[in-house]
Amino acid sequence: MSSNTYGYIADTGPTQAYGNLPRKYNPVNAMGRIEFLVVAGGGGGSAQYSGGGAGGYRTSYGSGNISGAEAAVEGDLAFTKTSTFTVTVGAGGAGSGASGSGVGTKGSDSVFSSVTSTGGGGANGTDSGSTSKDGGSGGGSNGAGGHTPGSGTAGQGKNGGTGLGSGTYAAGGGGGAKTVGGNGSGSTGGNGGDGLYSSITGTAVVRAGGGAGTAEGTATSGTGGSGGGGNAGASGGNNAGSAGTTNLGGGGGGGHYQTDYAAGGNGGSGVVILRTKNVLSVGSGLTYSVASDNGDTVYSFTAGTGTVTVESVYN
Repeated sequence: MSSNTYGYIADTGPTQAYGNLPRKYNPVNAMGRIEFLVVAGGGGGSAQYSGGGAGGYRTSYGSGNISGAEAAVEGDLAFTKTSTFTVTVGAGGAGSGASGSGVGTKGSDSVFSSVTSTGGGGANGTDSGSTSKDGGSGGGSNGAGGHTPGSGTAGQGKNGGTGLGSGTYAAGGGGGAKTVGGNGSGSTGGNGGDGLYSSITGTAVVRAGGGAGTAEGTATSGTGGSGGGGNAGASGGNNAGSAGTTNLGGGGGGGHYQTDYAAGGNGGSGVVILRTKNVLSVGSGLTYSVASDNGDTVYSFTAGTGTVTVESVYN
């Protein structure tokens, strides 16, 4: 018998035969583990060309340096029967409007109990002094006025890329969970940083890619990072940036300026995925699906916020 699951021998409690000697048995509450992947909403892209940062990425599933910013995986959380915890799926941040002063909005946090992933940084977007925002992964910079890119959060994502600040104003891409956003170079916007793969559902999926940057005129637009990062607006017109992919936490792409500003793309919403042998009861306010993989139950939460209860515990 596992003492931490079923109980322990002590001097108080119900009498229990143990060999030839009387002993006391104190039951303890069984603990059931839950593996997790928590991805926040991505940051919005900017009309001044830069891409939004991916939502923060935290996981306990797997092994090695495969959590956000290539940190080591975290420890699983454990719960007793009847325990409750909160799940929140972060929304993506809004891309800026078609204005030179537009700044992409930071994505919203995603939460599983005590684990919070930080929303992706909004892209930089004004000539007059504001900087791109920090987040799970940092938003890219357009470089004008000495602006610097946003910083990622330790253990969640990488920094955004840097823009040129002159000439074509080629802007940086947003950071991803795995790699830093690309820098603007010459007449080419920076690509979004790449995300990370996880097989927590039983299928390998890459999530949390950064949004791409672009530049003025006939410049070449960047490509969104793998894992749902939005592409920058296509060159050859005043084209809005693409949105980050829903439930992948990708950053929005920057808008392309031909003769006028174009809107930045919205960030993609995040996701919370829990893998366990426990039986969970999901309260109102959450959109989710349930699947099975190799003897485990996988709960995928794709929108909302609410309370989850542990109905039964197994290990």
